[in-house]
Amino acid sequence: MGSTTPAIRDTAQRTGNGKRAAVVAALMLAMALAALDATIVSTAVPQIVGDLGGFSVFSWLFSGYLLAVTVTLPVYGKLSDTFGRKPVLIAGAAVFLLGSLLCAVAWNMWALIAFRIVQGLGGGALQGTVQTLAADLYPLEERPKIQSKLSTVWAVSAVAGPGLGGVLAAYADWRWIFLINLPIGAVALWLIVRHLHEPKRETTGTRARVDWAGALAVFACGGVLLTALVQGGVAWPWLSGPSIALFGTGLALAAVVVVVERRAADPIIPGWVWRRRTIAAVNLALGALGLLMVAPAVFLPTYAQSVLGLAPVAAGFVLSVWTLSWPVSAALSQHVYRKIGFRNTAMLGIGTASLILLAFLFLPYPGHAWQPTVLMLLLGAALGLFQLPLIVGVQSTVGWSERGTTTASVLFCRQIGQTLGAALFGAVANGVLASRLGGASDLDSVTRALDSGGTAPEATRRAIADAVHAVYLGASCAAALAFLVLLLLAPRRFPVLKEDER
Repeated sequence: MGSTTPAIRDTAQRTGNGKRAAVVAALMLAMALAALDATIVSTAVPQIVGDLGGFSVFSWLFSGYLLAVTVTLPVYGKLSDTFGRKPVLIAGAAVFLLGSLLCAVAWNMWALIAFRIVQGLGGGALQGTVQTLAADLYPLEERPKIQSKLSTVWAVSAVAGPGLGGVLAAYADWRWIFLINLPIGAVALWLIVRHLHEPKRETTGTRARVDWAGALAVFACGGVLLTALVQGGVAWPWLSGPSIALFGTGLALAAVVVVVERRAADPIIPGWVWRRRTIAAVNLALGALGLLMVAPAVFLPTYAQSVLGLAPVAAGFVLSVWTLSWPVSAALSQHVYRKIGFRNTAMLGIGTASLILLAFLFLPYPGHAWQPTVLMLLLGAALGLFQLPLIVGVQSTVGWSERGTTTASVLFCRQIGQTLGAALFGAVANGVLASRLGGASDLDSVTRALDSGGTAPEATRRAIADAVHAVYLGASCAAALAFLVLLLLAPRRFPVLKEDER
């Protein structure tokens, strides 16, 4: 395939300060599209189901989008290294906006689910390519600035998304949840087309070859395995025929992926991603991050409503405070890793996070709302100190031609961790609830507890508290695992490339 020569200059050198500011604005808008879409739909589900029906399958509005984003991340990462970031980002944004338009005109639930998958196919390009361009645009010493801005976009989206979705569904129409993407995306596309200028790459003269067989195999394998994880224990029991069939098919496809990628001249998932200690360690550590994030994101609102007796809005605030401290801590982390290094800074952050998650188990019952709120504020600060140094550090160990693949592998592992966490912690919580409430048949009392808030029966409230405690214990173990991965696998000093080698 066409190979990039060492003489290629960084994208930042081809983009003036004024134009770079415009490109950064475009990246933030593109990231906002992907971030908002993960949260804005949730509060409009009652209106969507009321209009289209399909209550039994509405969870696929989220699962389908998640599957498409996750399995396309490594594909887009490789394509951006092969053809450049700009064409991949433009194509991904166009697909995302097409999916948004189709979602707005969906005529039934199955059509909406299909169009959400189309959105996800574009969302994978938005997430991976935006993070890669952030590293292209800024030298190492300035990268925390753009990364903290992107973290802020995610934080604002996490807080504003559900509220905005509820307002549009209540006072306009749920279809505006998707139509609002069009003007935002159009502005982002215009800024990218007009202001993003990548360096011209000299090639060997041979035509670039894309490993489409590998891309298809990765997509099929990831889709089957993630479907098994997302739907197992929900749509069917874990040991049922559908689960066994999906896991068996997924393992067989994984073997196909290995065979295809070994034979490919330029594979979608190159072996060096796992042979290099730094990248492998960061992949595993951020996979553990995705795993532990499920505990607060999914189970804390349930705890706040049923055990503490808070209203849904107040419960959402308890969760959202970590999105306030996370970007602040991430922005300040550069002052730490410049003194003690990327690995040690990340270990400090995740070690602290493990203790904070463990502290949740010692909260008094039923307790007060300020107690988990303080813990979440501290947890956000600890995770900001953990995640950003790893992303900045691993991006700095590779050149332009490998940065897209490296960034995509990191985000892919984090997404996989979140999917595993949802399945694993869901099973843990259901198991504890069933044992405390006398069997699976009494799990419906949990739904009633959410409806009645703090007036639920004492036994049900205690069972929910025990279940959430078990989940937080598991999250603390995941954080400890990430700490051990960095301690034992990651090099003490990341092999950062010199500026002229990037």
